[in-house]
Amino acid sequence: MDHVVSLAAAGHSQMAVLVGSSSTGKTRACWEAVQPLASLGWRLWHPIDPTRAEAALADIERVGTHTVVWLNEAQHYLGAGQGLGERIAAALRTLLADPERSPVLILGTLWPEHAQVYTTWPEPGRRDPHSQTRALLEDRRIELPDSFDEAAIAAAKTAAASGDRQLSHALGHTQDGRLAQFLAGAPELLHRYRSASPAARAVLHAAMDALRFDAGPHLPATFLAHAAQDYLSDDEFDALEDAWVERALAETGVTVHGNLAPLRRVRHRPARRSPTAAPTTEPAIVVYRLADYLEQHGRQERKALCPPASFWEAACAHITRPDDLTRLADAAEKRLRMSWAQALYHRAAEAGDTNALVQLHELRMLAEDHDGAVAVLEQAAEAGSTDAIGRLAQVRQSEGDHRSAEALYRRAAEAGENYGFVGLAECREAAGDYAEAERLYRLAAGTGYPLALTNLAEMLERTGNHDAALQLAMEAAAEGDTRILARLSILRQKQEDHEAAESLARQAAEAGDDLALLSLANAREAGGDRDGAEVLVREGAAAGSVSALIGLAHGRRAAGDTEQAENLYQELLLTPRGYVEALGGLAKLRESTGHREEAEAYAWLAADCNDTYTLIELAQMREEAGDFEGAETLYRKSVDAGHEYTVVCLVELLEKLGRHEEAEKLASDAADAGDSYALVTLSELRQDTHSPVPVLEFGLEPDGTLSPES
Repeated sequence: MDHVVSLAAAGHSQMAVLVGSSSTGKTRACWEAVQPLASLGWRLWHPIDPTRAEAALADIERVGTHTVVWLNEAQHYLGAGQGLGERIAAALRTLLADPERSPVLILGTLWPEHAQVYTTWPEPGRRDPHSQTRALLEDRRIELPDSFDEAAIAAAKTAAASGDRQLSHALGHTQDGRLAQFLAGAPELLHRYRSASPAARAVLHAAMDALRFDAGPHLPATFLAHAAQDYLSDDEFDALEDAWVERALAETGVTVHGNLAPLRRVRHRPARRSPTAAPTTEPAIVVYRLADYLEQHGRQERKALCPPASFWEAACAHITRPDDLTRLADAAEKRLRMSWAQALYHRAAEAGDTNALVQLHELRMLAEDHDGAVAVLEQAAEAGSTDAIGRLAQVRQSEGDHRSAEALYRRAAEAGENYGFVGLAECREAAGDYAEAERLYRLAAGTGYPLALTNLAEMLERTGNHDAALQLAMEAAAEGDTRILARLSILRQKQEDHEAAESLARQAAEAGDDLALLSLANAREAGGDRDGAEVLVREGAAAGSVSALIGLAHGRRAAGDTEQAENLYQELLLTPRGYVEALGGLAKLRESTGHREEAEAYAWLAADCNDTYTLIELAQMREEAGDFEGAETLYRKSVDAGHEYTVVCLVELLEKLGRHEEAEKLASDAADAGDSYALVTLSELRQDTHSPVPVLEFGLEPDGTLSPES
């Protein structure tokens, strides 16, 4: 951090984002770091009103030199909905690159879970909602530990021995190095939460649930009062006093040391106006904010719970910001609370979020209501949602209505969406207007659409213009894009022009495409030419292609050549790119030879590197071998570790074994936690049995029972 500040002071625009859990000192570290800049005449800008995202977008172009841009809790800027977060990220990147406004220093803080969302690449073919944010954060994150290390503890003890009473007290009450959290009042906040009256605890639970769904951070008092009701048991509710809401909010607002409160009222200063401006007549909405530490505690403690009916009712009745409504709707949908999801998406659309209608379209498609889904898309497109325009164009294209599809793609292109040019090109290609299609593909490539030239090369290849396709591929490879060469290689293979296919694959490999030879080898094996496939894989491996080496190792294992597979996997362990693949391969190799403990050890090492599917594959191998007990044990270990998709596999196994109640309970619990795949899978499995779960068209009630509408 000091290095970043020093570079900024020396005249170079910089950015740093401190990533760490609540109460680990992120904000204080930023504040201490910028103190030297104050004496150098720097200013600090903290956009916050009317909302952080709106304030940032309104004035970021006016930020001048020698300014610290203070983005404390950066998720409220970078995670803003309706595309605001991406616009802010793009504006910040522009600011950092603008020599006329240099130097500036951008400082932010993030929790690890937010940082992970913003920096994770989307699955292939899925929309990338955080491309600008991911580029902004690259190499600009500073990770903070949750606890002090031994050196820091030793320094704290020295300071305590020199008379620092606060540190001395903290050291005497912590055993895990979490001094920052203790000094921030975290233990007392937890004590106040756990010892709260039923009404106060119900209000805190409602706030925790809203925030773990990323609504807020400021929650209306009317929402909290309405939402809290079903968090109380019948006896607790009957015992409430008339002024129970006021008493609960007063209780949660009493501060602990450090001037923190579990749930504190937020007071906004009135907007300044000129003497001639008309006075504001709208009453200010009373809002509250949960303490950061309790918010993070609630995310963990309550992650497996679905809020009760009063929570969803209150959200529909009292939440007004479209971002919050959309996020709550998404949380409801993930938990199969479909009626509430639809209601919240409708409210979000009414509040101005046209993309919420796109989500409604997906719900209608899930319910197999094609006409209703298309009607919602039409409404969203009419409201100006470019996402809806693109989807509706695809619908019209699939229906053969090319004229309507072209009109919609043209609207998207005019709105700056480069997929619009690609869609227009596809329509022109389908109509046989290849010259116009080529012009549009090239136009899309010029606007940054990554696959436009590949699509163009494929069109040229399909229409017999092989030389032009090859020339395009060579030009792209010279610019560093080898995808077209590799794709042409596969197309020539399908045309049984093996010599040309091999030549193209080699050219792609020589240009740096590590997958080219392996892709061609896979195509040949699929066509029955196993010997030719292995020759190519071996050639790629000999040339240093890690992907080819992985393919060769997997092939040797599948062929039963355990010794050669072992050697290849051991070789891959020494390569950073092949390490995880080698762990997975060794796990399956050990499992196939009966060394189960070693297999599991390798699988868990792979899981530590984010490859959780190897554990599932081991369990499936045991299941296929008839060892259902062993498969179940491994599935359950993987579920307990929080690995994705394992619940689905375990539910399928339990259903296969006739343990229907267990399967249903496990799937329902997963849905409550936001993972609905297992329950949907169970519904599909039972459709053809005598005890089916009804199709989840209308989903579940908040208590987990099937909606009566279904």
